[in-house]
Amino acid sequence: MLTREAAQQAFGEFKEALTLLDMETATKHHRGTSGVSRGRQADTAVVPFPRSRRTVPPVLAESTVAKLGDRVERPAYDRRALTPSVVHLSVGSFARAHPILYFDDLAATGETGWGVVGVGMRSPQIGEVLRDQDGLYTVVERDRDGARARLVGALVDYLYLPEQPKQVADLLASPTTRLVTMTVTSEGYQVRSDIPAVRHDLATPEDPVTATGLLVAALRRRRAEGTGPFTVLSCDNLDDSGAAVRLAVLEFAGLLDAQTGEDLTSWVRENVAFPSGMVDRITPTTSPQLRDQIEGEFGVPDRWPVVTETFRQWVVEDDFCAERPPLERVGVQVVDDVAPWKFMKGRLLNGGHCALGYLGVLASLETTDQAMAEPVLSEYMSRLLREEIAPLLPELPGQDTDEYVTTTLDRIANPAISDSLLRLCRRGSTKVPHHLLSSLGEARVAGRPHRLLLAALAGWLRFLRGEDLDGRPLTIEDSRAEDLRLAAQAGGDDPTALLELRDIFGDLVEDTDLVAELGELLTRASHDGVRGMLAALLDSNEEVR
Repeated sequence: MLTREAAQQAFGEFKEALTLLDMETATKHHRGTSGVSRGRQADTAVVPFPRSRRTVPPVLAESTVAKLGDRVERPAYDRRALTPSVVHLSVGSFARAHPILYFDDLAATGETGWGVVGVGMRSPQIGEVLRDQDGLYTVVERDRDGARARLVGALVDYLYLPEQPKQVADLLASPTTRLVTMTVTSEGYQVRSDIPAVRHDLATPEDPVTATGLLVAALRRRRAEGTGPFTVLSCDNLDDSGAAVRLAVLEFAGLLDAQTGEDLTSWVRENVAFPSGMVDRITPTTSPQLRDQIEGEFGVPDRWPVVTETFRQWVVEDDFCAERPPLERVGVQVVDDVAPWKFMKGRLLNGGHCALGYLGVLASLETTDQAMAEPVLSEYMSRLLREEIAPLLPELPGQDTDEYVTTTLDRIANPAISDSLLRLCRRGSTKVPHHLLSSLGEARVAGRPHRLLLAALAGWLRFLRGEDLDGRPLTIEDSRAEDLRLAAQAGGDDPTALLELRDIFGDLVEDTDLVAELGELLTRASHDGVRGMLAALLDSNEEVR
């Protein structure tokens, strides 16, 4: 049987091998250029940002809020009056810029029953900062017109699971906990016996180290104590986040039932709600330099602030088993069916990000705004979204698709955010099938144009060789990195070897015309570069139109 320490170490090694974006602690957000580097790994130390020597309060804490001045918006409510009824698993930059911010909005309306307690799963750094700052942190929203800083107070406590397992267990079992939200990335929902932490949680279910194990242990205890269930609301960017977490919990409960003879699975199926949701907000890396800039501009000595865009959207399925927070009061769209909203966002924003990430990196660019400032890439992105992806989308009541495309392009081009193209290249084997290949498949079936979609796919396939067009090494952050790299290198400009990976590419390899077109695009990119390949493609598409 694995000890807790061994399981945690093994789990850390497993997650590191998958090289996933750790949204919980923003650990990788402090590696400079982050996910992919040209020939070297970034060497910025993974530690909380150091305090600056500027003439501002020496620390951010409840006792120093009054000294911050008027450059930052401060909570207008009494934080001590907040009831901690929401638990958020894995508190990273996105969680602080999105779901927790909505609960802060709710508190500002006088709703004091929805304070948030954060639970860290693996890395202690963000917890150390948040505890030192009494749970306070800064969100800076930037656009072309300027920036606005806001101090968020809805996070009333923070627990670190490896050091405080009993406190976390008691918190999740407490009758006051009515909602559990989470941002653990797609791999956090996997329940497989080859994952050491899953084996540990099944062997010692009262001492879990995974998010799924935590949820099952808490629900099992609440059932035994007659507390009743809480609602589980995933805030991860998945096709159906509610179904994903529900399946993971039911699978784990089923495995546990086989060991204990209980029937927790049926109780969960009948009593626990797992609403789906769609979350949207671009939240790029916060570098130490940006932290110092924020301190100088706003006078806030926050050691780990969050920088984000002004746009945000949260659409939540109206399916709660415990009391539902009145989030509609603060702009959350509570609907019967989230799927159409998630579909539009995934195809346009996430699909556009996938396309621009790989093509931009191969064009030796670093940020989204740099890429969108180049005429050929800007035209490509506009036509990709408007001509090939948007026509495949169903009409959404109250939503103008062309307006949504325009907003999406403006967000991606926002120079005040300047998101890293390298960050967008992570986890391609998960993101590309969901956000690009899905559109490509539908376009093929419908007989619609899809050459621009093929160009995006060609960009990913070329990227997977692990070197740019000038032969400089690229590090691939992907759970399938080695398989993909070997196949890409073996095939060169012939994509067949890669397309044979049917669990990723489906039946594309059987379409000989498509394989030939991809090969032509790869060959042109190798000879003329990404800009030349796209320019020729846009010209040929113009002739077709």
